[in-house]
Amino acid sequence: MKERLKKIMSLGGYLKRLDYYIIAKFLGTYFFAIVLIISIAVVFDFNEKMDKFMQHDAPWSAIIFDYYANFVPYFANLFSPLFVFISVIFFTSKLAENSEIITMFASGVSFKRLLRPYMVSAAIITVLTLVLGAYVIPRGSITRINFEDQYYKQRRTNTARNLQLQVDTGVIAYIERFEHSSQIGYRFSLDKFDKDKQLVSHLTARGIEYDTIQKGYHWTIKNYMIRDFNGMRETIVQGNSLDTVLYMTPNDFVILKNQQETFTSPQLRRFISSQKERGFANLQEFEIEYHKRIAMSFASFILTLIGVSLAAKKTKNGMGLNLGIGLGLSFSYILFQTISSTFAVNANVPPMLAVWIPNILYAFIALYLYKRAPK
Repeated sequence: MKERLKKIMSLGGYLKRLDYYIIAKFLGTYFFAIVLIISIAVVFDFNEKMDKFMQHDAPWSAIIFDYYANFVPYFANLFSPLFVFISVIFFTSKLAENSEIITMFASGVSFKRLLRPYMVSAAIITVLTLVLGAYVIPRGSITRINFEDQYYKQRRTNTARNLQLQVDTGVIAYIERFEHSSQIGYRFSLDKFDKDKQLVSHLTARGIEYDTIQKGYHWTIKNYMIRDFNGMRETIVQGNSLDTVLYMTPNDFVILKNQQETFTSPQLRRFISSQKERGFANLQEFEIEYHKRIAMSFASFILTLIGVSLAAKKTKNGMGLNLGIGLGLSFSYILFQTISSTFAVNANVPPMLAVWIPNILYAFIALYLYKRAPK
């Protein structure tokens, strides 16, 4: 064992060779875990959805290139924390079992120094998952979700309710119910305010219909009444139909489930900002998605520290116990990430805080295990 370690430390410097050795072990095990687990996930997913694919006559080219070619990177990135944990626990336990870590400590390598290549590897994974999640995967998700809409299960809802948004400066639109299939909204109102926030015009209508021919921002208002206010005077205008331009489209009503997954991070940031300016509500899922991409990427550092602290000590029970603890912690992290996200939707917790709660909690766990790790 000592001879093997001497070979690793030689040829180019002690620290450099040791770093390369651990980084190669870390990343190699990480990508191997991705290939192994995602391959199993693809088999189970295809077995579950095969009947639907055949029922809707999905072509094999679309199944392979439109769906699974985008399914694999999406789920690999989604469960990256699990793969990080598994890889760290597995190969570090092997190092400990083979007494390589003991030899490193005996050669003067401190536990803090041992963490350096682990953190470098975690940084590589963080950058990779951040770039994939922010720019690459959202574009593929468009194709994947469109495939699921056509050949598996319709994700687009038919109805949106209680819609309120600012369509222009000082102009607020409200629709009680909007039917996507007919592109018609019911119980529509439009309020205009002056610079002093005084109501100057109030329009009510039984319905509003989107112009599917001209598209853009063209709408037709049905059975309307307009009340204009000028001081103490009031003017009322009624009519059956009114063609108008309103700066809103059916896409603004957020009637596509998982729509937030199809935006790149810059697009997501701009969309959230513009919708907030227009007074649009129910943006929690979009804000959660934006912050989750960052939080889950940086979780690699925390989970790596936990994994090394757990697995660096040689135990009589071998790596089985460490793998069990590591899997339990990694699954609990993913579960807690999902649960905490619902806090932002149902408990009015700020989305950024809700998404980072698991990282904060597990950071304390990592520090506790680091202090108890063999030095």
